[in-house]
Amino acid sequence: MPRFYCPQALHPATTVELPEAVAHHLHVVRQQAGDELVLFNGEGGQVRARLVEVGKRRASAEVLAHEAVDAELPFRVTLAQGLPEGSKMDWIVEKAVELGVGAIQPLAARRSVVKLAGDRADKRLAHWQAVVVSASEQCGRNRLAEVAPLQEFNRYIAQADDGVRILLSPRATQSLAGWARATAPCPVTLLIGPEGGFSAEEEESALAHGALALSMGPRVLRTETAGLAALAVLGAAWDAL
Repeated sequence: MPRFYCPQALHPATTVELPEAVAHHLHVVRQQAGDELVLFNGEGGQVRARLVEVGKRRASAEVLAHEAVDAELPFRVTLAQGLPEGSKMDWIVEKAVELGVGAIQPLAARRSVVKLAGDRADKRLAHWQAVVVSASEQCGRNRLAEVAPLQEFNRYIAQADDGVRILLSPRATQSLAGWARATAPCPVTLLIGPEGGFSAEEEESALAHGALALSMGPRVLRTETAGLAALAVLGAAWDAL
């Protein structure tokens, strides 16, 4: 059954107007009045609904019943990702959502090649938020991961954090998997460098602000691989996948 994000109140026995983008998609795939679909508004749970009307730019649906479905991790993970080149961030956001990330914090690190500011930064943020919606529709999540505005690394690392900050570094002597097996599930922030990793000064600053240096093993992972692999490791170690 198709699933769509609908950012409004979804009460049973009411008829709701669907977003224009959803209406267009339904029209393109030739959904018709009477067809059923699943809607969610990001606040938890989902609803079954029946299409009442489908047009090129307008569609409405009758909400039938609420379903208390939850696909979230039982612990919160924030992915603090050094801004990578090109479209890699789209891939990272999409797959991180599939793996259950709770929040994504893009970081402007010293070795980040891409530089974003002003309108460009705002447009990329809106684009990444749209990627979160699309990925959530596909993977069955009913709560949207947060995507925070881009921050400079040094400003971000100086802020307080209510969880464990983990700096993934090939120079670390303790593995993430070993640490997770010996630790109870808890809120975690994964610090992932851009291409080339964080600079030595950035790593030292992270450690000085309480980050824990852990490794992913003897192989050096690409920036678009490291955070996703770490999410999978935590999920497996804490029985959440």
